Amino acid sequence: MRAAFATRFDDANPLAALTVGERPEPTHPADDWVTVQVRASSLNHHDLWSLRGVGLRAEQLPMILGCDAVAVDPDGNEVVVYPVVATPGDPRGVSILSEHFPGTLAERVAVPRSNLLALPAGLTATDAACLPTAWLTAWRMLTTKGRVDEADAVLVQGAGGGVATAAVALAAAMGKRVYATSRDAAKRERIAELGATAVEPGARLPERVDVVIETVGAATFDHSLKSAAPMARIVVSGATAGHEPKVNLRRVFAMQLEILGTSMGTPDELAALLAFCAERSVRPVVDTVVPFSRVADAFARLHSGDVFGKVVVDHTA
Repeated sequence: MRAAFATRFDDANPLAALTVGERPEPTHPADDWVTVQVRASSLNHHDLWSLRGVGLRAEQLPMILGCDAVAVDPDGNEVVVYPVVATPGDPRGVSILSEHFPGTLAERVAVPRSNLLALPAGLTATDAACLPTAWLTAWRMLTTKGRVDEADAVLVQGAGGGVATAAVALAAAMGKRVYATSRDAAKRERIAELGATAVEPGARLPERVDVVIETVGAATFDHSLKSAAPMARIVVSGATAGHEPKVNLRRVFAMQLEILGTSMGTPDELAALLAFCAERSVRPVVDTVVPFSRVADAFARLHSGDVFGKVVVDHTA
């Protein structure tokens, strides 16, 4: 079957480590696994990090990339693939597809049957394929970790990327006052169209916020601390611009701030996200839809850094 996979690692030029070609049909590590036919997938920065060699070892190559997918199960049902798989050999106890088990950027992928959730009516395959990683992470950051139901205002740092853009769209759909930062003026305009007040990084906000969505790291963390209201939650799921920020501990304890780490989410949280998007007519922000025959172009688009929203691969085109 055709697939996009890592054949080596190249930190300087991850695109050079990508191969598109034939791979063997999926195998089943356990009796409860099934093979599904992929209809749509989406890319994440995780895929570029894999090509750089982060999270993978040379002996695991070649590794089919991709975490997200909408597929057709053996019974003909359209399903959304939950990408987290129990992995006893991993220190976390789990892994996501493309770390220990082949990923979704292929004609077919094998997953535990319990990882398949029904595709809600009203969501297209290309829209739903955006949700299981970036949007699920944003959902968990806002709801389970950020307790956004107790909040009036939310700050999203570095909007434009998958998780941050999802957080803006979701928080706005929940009726919150949303502030979002971006260095790019054009992206700030698009963020405003999603219902946020767009500001430059480090700008003073008109109010302190109850929840901060932090995926940038060192470059924005001081601003996150200064923008937080008493007893606010700063929820961290990434560090694209530095993983060792300086933290003013006096501000943390004086303002009784919570700094919370998270990644991905649970099957129940993904089901809740799917239902929310279907019922509220919330649709993922899609930068580009590329046919699988041009999957290498999808990787190049993501690597360019010019994306706003998700890069989606249509496996039926």
